[in-house]
Formats: sequence, C-alpha cells, structure tokens
Amino acid sequence: MFEVESYSGKREKDYQMVIKQLRALLDGETNQLANLANASALLNQFLSDVNWVGFYLYEKETDQLVLGPFQGLPACVRIQNGKGVCGTASKEVKTMRIENVHEFPGHIACDAASQSEIVVPILSNGALLGVLDIDSPEVGRFDEVDQEYLEKFTLALQDYL
Repeated sequence: MFEVESYSGKREKDYQMVIKQLRALLDGETNQLANLANASALLNQFLSDVNWVGFYLYEKETDQLVLGPFQGLPACVRIQNGKGVCGTASKEVKTMRIENVHEFPGHIACDAASQSEIVVPILSNGALLGVLDIDSPEVGRFDEVDQEYLEKFTLALQDYL
C-alpha cells in the first residue's frame, strides 16, 4: 500500500524523498506499463502547479513518440521525432526546459492551458525508450532544481523498465 509522505518544503530533500518513494513503489514489479503509470501518478501528486504529467514512448519503426501512461487531460497520441518540445528532446536526447511554450518554435499544443514544459529523455543501455513530459499552466514553472531532480527521477525509473 502506498502512503503519501509529508514533504519538508525543502525542494531538494523532497525530490530525494520522491525518488525513494519511486523505488519503493516499483520494487519487484517488472511490468513497464504499470511502472510508468505509477511513476506518473507519483509525480502528479508530488508536483504543484502542473496540469499534465506523463510519458511518450519511442516507436522506432515509425520514428514517433506514442502516448503512454499519464495524468491530465487527453493528449496527442503521436508526436513525430524532432517535432515540438517532446520530439526535440527525444531527437537531441537532451532535457528541454521551456519557460514559455508559446515562444518555442513548432510547439504542439495538446492542452491550451499549458504555459511551460519540461521534457526528460529516458534511455536504456543508450537507446531511447521515450520521454517524461510535464506541463504547467504557469510561465517559468520549472527551474534548474526541477531539471536536476527530474533527470535523477528518470535515471531511477530506468532501473524498472
């Protein structure tokens, strides 16, 4: 059974707690779909001021990202690799932290309320598995601390995929 922990209000410490919770939550489970679903639910309950938390999985045959488990409004099902924030993060295999999505050339608007976004690639043995995508209705919601710890979160998650 999962129990919500009390967070300290110190972001680095709280992110460390969430990564610890992730490992405890996924320990012993090998199903990728279940693990991604629980990871998106965990982040959604932890992060404030977000309106979408989820995953897009890379489909090599089509060179597209395909919608995976998420929390939020219905979303775009397929994103061409290299298009939008998610596609750019996957093609360049680097985290994209966008302060204002309306200033990002080619932004794909799945939810009109989204103002900022962070996308973190997920790899396994050097191969792209997909991306973690988080949107916020606030401009500039994500900073260096979020990026650092969301990258650590995806590294921890890779052990269970």
